[in-house]
Amino acid sequence: MRRLLLLLAAGTFAGCQSPLPAVDPQMAWVDFATPTPGGKLLMAERLDNQRLRDGRFFQVSPGSHELRVRFDFEVFGGGGSLMTGPVERLCYLTIRFDHFEAGQRYRLEARSLAFTPSARLYNDKREIVAEDREVNCII
Repeated sequence: MRRLLLLLAAGTFAGCQSPLPAVDPQMAWVDFATPTPGGKLLMAERLDNQRLRDGRFFQVSPGSHELRVRFDFEVFGGGGSLMTGPVERLCYLTIRFDHFEAGQRYRLEARSLAFTPSARLYNDKREIVAEDREVNCII
């Protein structure tokens, strides 16, 4: 039994380390970043309201798309006391962009200002092309 659990754990870990697929030049690619402290997890959740299997990136056809990401982050000093430890937040952020271009790379950055998360989509020139239009926090 113990050996089976070890094999399952190793298989799960190996699955997390699988390489990203090749970039398709006919598609646009969206990378993720959390530049502020406290950002723990930023993952692709849905593309055009369809759940994704791999949350590490978006690869989209040219044109208009709605991207939904899961953003987990910590807020330090929550609860009104300096002695309180970090408070974890789980939020879903939705961004719509109408002009994805084939062969282009984009960067979606999620950040938080205290308890308030936000997201911006940048093109390869580091220009903001879209901002979150919906924020839904669970915790």
